[in-house]
Amino acid sequence: MPRKSAGLLLFREKTGELQVLLVHPGGPLWAKKDEGAWSIPKGEFEEGEDPLDAARREFEEETGFRAEGEPIPLEPLRQPGGKIIHAWAVRQDLDPSRIRSNTFRMEWPPKSGRQQEFPEVNRAAWF
Repeated sequence: MPRKSAGLLLFREKTGELQVLLVHPGGPLWAKKDEGAWSIPKGEFEEGEDPLDAARREFEEETGFRAEGEPIPLEPLRQPGGKIIHAWAVRQDLDPSRIRSNTFRMEWPPKSGRQQEFPEVNRAAWF
């Protein structure tokens, strides 16, 4: 069974231009990577979990904000590795400098035996 993720694509209109909110993953593996690293806030969900509920949960965990607009379902996307992404567009404005992401722990540097904590998302921006 393919892995599945769910996420929200926030959008707004600013000076007559449509903009979307994307987030950049945190942690040392992404620290010097920018191009191709940005995505919508999303995460995997379990069998039986409602994908929209998972998308809202992931958005709040990764940004610290609640999604408030009416969700518009988007066509699911299959990534080259087989993972299926379920997404909803939501009209909402927020200040990306105010995000507060959840964190994760990992051994860093590798093979050091030292555990460090990093934000799952280290920044967000409107594109």
